[in-house]
Amino acid sequence: MISEADFKELSHIVGKENLITTQDALAEYASDATKLEYMPDAVALPKNSKEVSLILRLATKKRFPVIPRGAGSGMSGGALPVEGGLVMAMTRFDQILTIDQDNLIAKVEPGVITGHLFKAAESVGLFYPPYPASIDISTIGGNVAECAGGLRAVKYGVTRDYVLGLTVVLPTGEIMKTGVETMKGVAGYDLTRLIIGSEGTLAVITAINLRLVPKPAAQKTMIAFFPDVSSAIGNVSNIIRNKIIPTTLEFMDRVCLDCVRAEMSLSIPNKAGAMLLIELDGDEILVDHDAGRIQEVCRQDGVIEFQSASNSEEADRLWEVRKNLSPSLLQLRPHKISEDIVVPRSRMVEFFTYLDQLGQKYGLPVPAFGHAGDGNIHVNIMLDKNNRQEMENSEKLIKALFKKVIQTGGTITGEHGIGITKAPYLEMEISRPGIELMSRIKKSFDPVGILNPGKIFV
Repeated sequence: MISEADFKELSHIVGKENLITTQDALAEYASDATKLEYMPDAVALPKNSKEVSLILRLATKKRFPVIPRGAGSGMSGGALPVEGGLVMAMTRFDQILTIDQDNLIAKVEPGVITGHLFKAAESVGLFYPPYPASIDISTIGGNVAECAGGLRAVKYGVTRDYVLGLTVVLPTGEIMKTGVETMKGVAGYDLTRLIIGSEGTLAVITAINLRLVPKPAAQKTMIAFFPDVSSAIGNVSNIIRNKIIPTTLEFMDRVCLDCVRAEMSLSIPNKAGAMLLIELDGDEILVDHDAGRIQEVCRQDGVIEFQSASNSEEADRLWEVRKNLSPSLLQLRPHKISEDIVVPRSRMVEFFTYLDQLGQKYGLPVPAFGHAGDGNIHVNIMLDKNNRQEMENSEKLIKALFKKVIQTGGTITGEHGIGITKAPYLEMEISRPGIELMSRIKKSFDPVGILNPGKIFV
């Protein structure tokens, strides 16, 4: 618990107006995209590394929890105050500090909305490739903490591939820089990579150096409908086998298509059992050439219908299917549990067959969509959380799902992180010696365990 004396000290550090203690205001910080709720004792909104340092020194001395928080868009509960304590909201760290066009580097604060950085880079002819679905609400700091992936990962990789260095504050209050401001650097252990994806358990990020690339000259968006999952997934492999790496290769199964069909102006063939949304970028001539090759590969793989956008407005219309998908699934049940597993592309057809079997066995709809190009599938378990039997069945289904994923050589989380929702399953993927080593690393950063406790490890 935070004492009255601690509240006074916190108020002195950040200013009375930047310390939230009233119940109504605290409720905003009690939940995230999981819809789980844990009420904090207070929320502080620091504005610089020095204030973060003073807060963490106080917390370590008085032993109360501190939970870093970005936009609260996380899907695994990583920013929830599960043991109460102080939520450290990074809202005021919202500046794009520099965009260096000569060295292709951006320096940003962690509270910058990802989409804002994308637009700022684009305005000077540069490109920030990571593209999480939450780009318009999630923050760069949250993306780094979770190592966000997103829609372009098949070609461009994930957040960690663009982080050159960090400024962080350790739980004991020391301010430290990791990494570099150059394209190369191998001095010492790679602490930058260690902190990326650590879900706010090792340090608080206060500044980020990011790698940018030149903006692609052209972009092409296509949509292809197939009779079944097998032909669509086979098409993904065939596209890549033809030495074409699309920017985006998004997949939707029949259940997803049935949900969006009634809500969309776009015509979806009644016989469609799966869909691919394909996007290319790069040199204009090469993009047009590869788009023609993709259409031919789709034809050979039995495509039912193929559409190609001729301009940005038509591209936006094709993207509506993907963007409207998630809310449309609630036609099936009032609630859903989303899992972001990854399996090797070569095992995806086998995986989807098993997924159908799981849904039938436990009597729950299990629509799936996601990033087919890198095997990252979002499995949605639709249920009524007020129905005890469906809740019990969903837990059994999740455990069986993860077991199958590990058997295929996959991972239980591709971009959402472990947080609290997947912590009970972590040992299915990582051996006990590995978990114990991670625990020792955590303790070396955070000797008394004040930073984001209750996450990752159970």
